[in-house]
Order: sequence, then C-alpha cells, then structure tokens
Amino acid sequence: MEAYNVFKDLGIIIIFAKLFGILARKCKAPQVVGEIIAGLIIGPSILGLVQQSDFLVQMAEVGVVLLMFSAGLETDLKELMKTGPIALLIACAGVFVPLIGGALLYMGFYGMAPWGSEKFFMAVFMGVIMTATSVSITVQSLKEMGKLKGKVGTTILSAAIIDDVIGILVLTFVIGFKNPQSNPTGVVLSTLLFFLLAFAVGTIVYRIFKKLDERYPHTQRIPILSLALCFFFAYAAEHYFGIADITGAYAAGVVLCSIRDSSYIDQKMEISSYMIFGPVFFASIGFKTSIDHFSGGILAFSAAFVLIALITKIIGCGLMAKACRFSFPDSLKIGVGMMTRGEVALIVAQKGLSVGLLTPEYFTAVILLIIVSSVSTPILLKLLYAKDSTENY
Repeated sequence: MEAYNVFKDLGIIIIFAKLFGILARKCKAPQVVGEIIAGLIIGPSILGLVQQSDFLVQMAEVGVVLLMFSAGLETDLKELMKTGPIALLIACAGVFVPLIGGALLYMGFYGMAPWGSEKFFMAVFMGVIMTATSVSITVQSLKEMGKLKGKVGTTILSAAIIDDVIGILVLTFVIGFKNPQSNPTGVVLSTLLFFLLAFAVGTIVYRIFKKLDERYPHTQRIPILSLALCFFFAYAAEHYFGIADITGAYAAGVVLCSIRDSSYIDQKMEISSYMIFGPVFFASIGFKTSIDHFSGGILAFSAAFVLIALITKIIGCGLMAKACRFSFPDSLKIGVGMMTRGEVALIVAQKGLSVGLLTPEYFTAVILLIIVSSVSTPILLKLLYAKDSTENY
C-alpha cells in the first residue's frame, strides 16, 4: 500500500463520520453511534472503501487515549469529595450488579466456564462492558428540567464519576489476570503500585503545572505540556506496570483536573480529538464490527445484553440509593439516570478486542446498548419527574 493512500482513507473517514454523526444527532442518538455506523459502511464488511491498516490502528489508539485524558480532566474532585460516601456506595453497586449480570448472561448463552479459562474471562469481560456509565445525556436532560443541581442530580453525577474510576480498575484487573504469565497477587500489586506512583508523581506534577498556569495563564504551552504528560502516563502504565494505557491517560487527566486552566486544556484537546482522532477511533470500531458471522444467536444475545445491562444498573444503583435513605421515586431516578452508556463502554470494548477478550461480532450488542440507553434514559427521566409534579399537584 502506497504511503499517500492514508490521506485518501482519512478524507473518507472524516467525511462519512461527520455526515453520519449529524444524522445520528437528528435522530436523537449520540453522534458517536453515527461515526461507528459510518465505519461499518465504509469498512471491509460492506463497501470496502477503507481497509484497516497499522497506521489507522495507531491513530485510533491515540484517539482513545485522548478521550480518556479528557474524561480525567472533566472529573470534579471537589464534587466527588462532597458526595463521596453515598455516591461511592451507589457506584460500587452500579458496578458489581452489572458485572455479575453480564458474566451470568454470557455463561447462560454459552455454558458455564471454569475459573481461569478463556471463556471465563470472556464472560467476566461482558460484565465489565456493562459497568461503564456515561451521564452526558442524563446531565443534559436534568439541565433542561432544572434538576441538575438537586440532591438526585448531584448524586448521579458524582456516582457516575466514581463508577468510571472503578470500571477502569476492574478493566485493568481483568486484562492483567487474563495474561497467562501473570498471577493475581502480581496484578493487584502492579496496579496498586501504579496508582501510588501516579499519586506521588501527580502531586509534584500538579504543583508544577499550577505554578505554570499562574505565570502563563491561557497560553498554548500549558495544553502542549499536558498532552506530553498524558502520553508519558499512558506509556508508563502499559510498559512498566502492564496495565491499560487508557488507565494512565485517565490518571494524567485527574492530576490536572483541579488546575485553573483545566477546561482550557480540555478545549484544546477537543479540537484534535473532535476533528481527526475521535472520528478515526469510532470509525475503526465500525471497521472491526463483523457482520459476516451475524446470526439469530448473536441477535438474541444482543437483545438480552441490552436488557440485562439496563435492568442491572437500575437495580444496583436504585436499591443502594434506597438503602442510603433516598425515597423510592428518587432511588428509581438515580437508577435510571445511571443506565446510559457511551464512549467509556466503547473504549472498554475496544480494549477487550485488542487483547482477545472480545470478538468483533459482539460489538453489535455494545452499539445497540448505547443507542437504546441513550434514547430511553431522557424519556424515562422526564416521565418520572412529570409523575412527581402530578403527585405534588
């Protein structure tokens, strides 16, 4: 393949990803869903306009690292600490119940698997995908209703942040355990060591960046140095500790999330991510989504996957909220608000594919989950709040 062909591929990807992203928004679905569908259409499965290449794989990896870095930058540590204990309990239940539900679902379809076997880790990984929460759509819905700053809205927001942190930790452990040369103690120790060192190094880095930010506010050198930090953390996580590079990128974002110009850094990251790396990453998921082996069995599994993923979030988060003395209507709102899935679920699924914990045909289930949860969550929240207003009246 001639080197200059990559320019043609990138042009096709960007045009189709943006066109289908706009169509998805018109249909009230997340833009990323349109970008994934664009990748499926222009990829090897249908039109074959773009073929997967090492260059595109590496571009997609940069894209996912930038997405997780932005997720870390958007973390509100003060809000996290304020609602800490209750949000932590709700987030833990919102991870544990879907994790078990996803693993049992896979084993229910494909048979029980002994501990440590390939099938066992694939079953657990299905649960890991279900743990991710994306509250961007929930946040927008609560904003429109004027409910974001209430107790329920704040709890959902904080629990979702903690949920993503726990989800990344679970992903890290599962990938580590799957490695045949690893042992459970080694995985736990290397993960703990990484976070301890990230905290120690991050404290020093935070102070340096804070000083730079005070001296050179709103200058481009801050985002440039931040990007370098993101890449160094991603490299160190994978190379020295054997954990996912996205974990390192997320940690780098958290280190910088409290400096004054964190939103400015995020805006600058968003430019490259939105224009090129993001579309390549999401389109590459479409390339890897296989329809060659699509069957009635996969369709049935996908439908069950979506149903279990939604129900287990509502049950896990809702019951824990009730145990934390929320009223039943508020507990139900928290459960429904936590059931949306988005970029993090895709990132987890992509990572599973790259390490052999997921096969391409199961991306269908993940994409369906994102579409269904993104459309149903705002509708259900509005119905629940409308019911409250009616009862109060």
